[in-house]
Amino acid sequence: MPEGGQVYFQEPPEHQMTYPCILYQRDREDKKFANNSPYANTKRYQATIIDEDPDSEIVDKFSALPMTTFSRHFRVDRLNHDIYNIYY
Repeated sequence: MPEGGQVYFQEPPEHQMTYPCILYQRDREDKKFANNSPYANTKRYQATIIDEDPDSEIVDKFSALPMTTFSRHFRVDRLNHDIYNIYY
């Protein structure tokens, strides 16, 4: 993470974040069942990289993580948002 960047679990109060940052939250769980009992559970987290730089080095590093998939990109108020799903 570049100097001054932050990582937040869920959005902080009053929407005061320092950029660039990573905002992540629990998204869902995928369970597999056999004989009506769960035998595997995979949690998915959604991570949003927010940066003024549209070609952020953070995005490149996130793309290389195992069990991580790119979801979408959008721009709001001069900030680029790249959303990834992380399976754990």
